[in-house]
Amino acid sequence: MKYIVLIIDGAAGHPLSDYGGKTSLEIARTPNLDIMAANGRLGLARTVPEGMEPSSACACMSVIGYDPVIYYKGRAAIEAKNLGIDINDGEVLFRCNLVTIENGIMKDYSAGHITTAGAVEIVQTLNDKLGGEDVIFYPGTGYRQYVKLIGRPETLKAVCIGPHDIPDMKIEEYLPHGEGSKFIRNLMRRSEPVLRHHPVNIKRIEQGKNPATTIWLFWGCGQVPDMPPYREVYGINAAMTSGVDLLKGLARMAGMDILEISGVTDGPDNDYRSQAVGALNALQNHDMVIIHVEAPDELGHSGDARAKVEAIEMIDREIAGRILNYPGEVRVLVMPDHPTPVDLRTHTGEPVPFLMWGKGIPPGGSLRFTEKEAAATGNVYEQGYKIMRELTGGN
Repeated sequence: MKYIVLIIDGAAGHPLSDYGGKTSLEIARTPNLDIMAANGRLGLARTVPEGMEPSSACACMSVIGYDPVIYYKGRAAIEAKNLGIDINDGEVLFRCNLVTIENGIMKDYSAGHITTAGAVEIVQTLNDKLGGEDVIFYPGTGYRQYVKLIGRPETLKAVCIGPHDIPDMKIEEYLPHGEGSKFIRNLMRRSEPVLRHHPVNIKRIEQGKNPATTIWLFWGCGQVPDMPPYREVYGINAAMTSGVDLLKGLARMAGMDILEISGVTDGPDNDYRSQAVGALNALQNHDMVIIHVEAPDELGHSGDARAKVEAIEMIDREIAGRILNYPGEVRVLVMPDHPTPVDLRTHTGEPVPFLMWGKGIPPGGSLRFTEKEAAATGNVYEQGYKIMRELTGGN
């Protein structure tokens, strides 16, 4: 038996008034997912436990079968695992986004989805100008960068809000605040003159793109959680493909192999076909592959309903279609990790639809893979991480 998990990040959402009160999943043409829905089992799963942040870190941990209440210690810690950044006693790691602030408003949480190459140049300059014995900047992917603070444990007590949660809003009341925030705010403020005339930003402005005007620190952490290996928990040799450091970090924490597939990115330029072919080929040497696609989430954050729908349709055509035609015995789980409603442009924590299809999964009579169809089944996992146990047959 082979297992395939398709995580359509942020695909769930709210009804859109401009589209007849339909959600992105309802609007999208998804014939392959619809076939799976008609011949498989739908339901809802709560991937974000009550009281926890509706982040992909927490939610994806549930999807792959680990209880976030036990193992979630902070998103930056998971990303640090993938990047090989050690966090020792007395050290704190923060996610450090490159963002665009204009007239005191959060114009763009991703600095126009700045390229990794451009971001690396900026991080090198930040280290030269602001780094030292107590501050070290680390490059990540795209706008997602990191900074380690040494000898500043009080910064973990600061209240820090992610920039993606405050689109087009005045930043003043959302800046880091409370105990331990003074050093963080000062570092953010000091980054502004460094970035103002940076060659990468000058070029971006000339090209009509948003520049990185400041750094924004959030998701601080002080330790990397220990998780038991996937093979030990589920008896399965698993591999993952993703375009983001977070999911790769989760994979490393779980002892999974990471598939390096050309063309896999964190946005709508993702090569969906290549990701699907590479993942399914990996089943020759693995019991399970996890295919994580970030694009719907990024487009939900951008508030682009049409592009989010198009991304879902691409996933259906290029990935779900190939999964549907995979030869041999297979069980498949398809689900978002959390909703990213286009109207809110940020994550929410309500339950998400899931679809289970394949050998030994009886049809439940649903018509489509949508929030409404999933809710109508009455099949709800209040602890979403337990769905993996059912998929794998109790291994």
